[in-house]
Amino acid sequence: MVASGVLIDTGYSIESRWRTIRYRTLAACLALLLCVLSAAIGHAEPSEPVRAPDGSRLDRIQPVHDRVSDMFVYSAAMNTVIRSRVLRAADPNAPAPTLYLLNGANGGTEGSWYDETDVAEFFHGKQVNVVIPIGGGGSYFTDWAFDDPMLGRPRWTTFLTAELPPIIDLALNGNGANAIAGISMAGTSVFQLALAAPGRFRAIGSYSGCVRTSDPMGQAFVTAVVARQRGNALNMWGPPDDTRWAANDAYLHADRLRGTAIYVSSGSGVPGDLDTPEGTHGDVLHLTWQLLFGAPLEAIMNMCTRELRERFSQLGIPATFDMRTTGTHSWGYWQEDLHRSWPVFDKALTAVG
Repeated sequence: MVASGVLIDTGYSIESRWRTIRYRTLAACLALLLCVLSAAIGHAEPSEPVRAPDGSRLDRIQPVHDRVSDMFVYSAAMNTVIRSRVLRAADPNAPAPTLYLLNGANGGTEGSWYDETDVAEFFHGKQVNVVIPIGGGGSYFTDWAFDDPMLGRPRWTTFLTAELPPIIDLALNGNGANAIAGISMAGTSVFQLALAAPGRFRAIGSYSGCVRTSDPMGQAFVTAVVARQRGNALNMWGPPDDTRWAANDAYLHADRLRGTAIYVSSGSGVPGDLDTPEGTHGDVLHLTWQLLFGAPLEAIMNMCTRELRERFSQLGIPATFDMRTTGTHSWGYWQEDLHRSWPVFDKALTAVG
């Protein structure tokens, strides 16, 4: 290189220039490849941290397959990370409503909506995000008055109504329209959650639940469910005369549910088509449980559901009640219930205004 008649050796040969060009070209190709991969698995990790003003945040998203992921959300109220199995909407790039599916008394740790039903196939082509929280066994998905030695610090009402939905909407392109459904224990909880956060859920579905919690029978049943998961119901709503029992009794406050789309179902306890070796795919142990325990348990749920139907009728609150003439307390029937109730949810979630 010549400047003012002086030869200056830059040490930058033609060979080094070509080497630099090759490196830059390779780097550009790698960057382009990373962009393509990020678009292909864009649901795996958000580009920006997703946080809520209360301190709750998206911890991480772990892809499972296709549009199925496990989403881990830190709950400030419970000071722990909660996992949810997430099924993305058919078009993840378009805004979509969200359906929350709650598991029963064990919280989904021993069989969940995803493991026991066809939710992945059923919702595959539908424009809705499906979120299945894992955990909360024996908690009734409510905010407990006191911490429990075995169940920790259950603050599920806060998590499901205030912490999780905004994060889901930010991470999954949610449009703010929500519905929630649950089985067994959670069939009670969905009503309580709707009461606790008016307007948060446009529709609720209760499958084989028992809504009453404050009468002697309801208190005994709730206490037994909590104890089965090694919790103490006294830490949930206090002693039997505590006002929290009545405050969480949706039977007493049914009038406040007016305007919410409601679907309630129950079997009769009489064994049906799914209470056979064929209906349980040859699982003799599971069939035995359905017949010995699922049948009488569903008969109790049927009685509770009939009482709720009468209550709604007295108050003039529209709701869909599906009272099956057969069926035990088991997943096969809840899968059918979900299929039957989806049109009610879909209509509410896509309503304008």
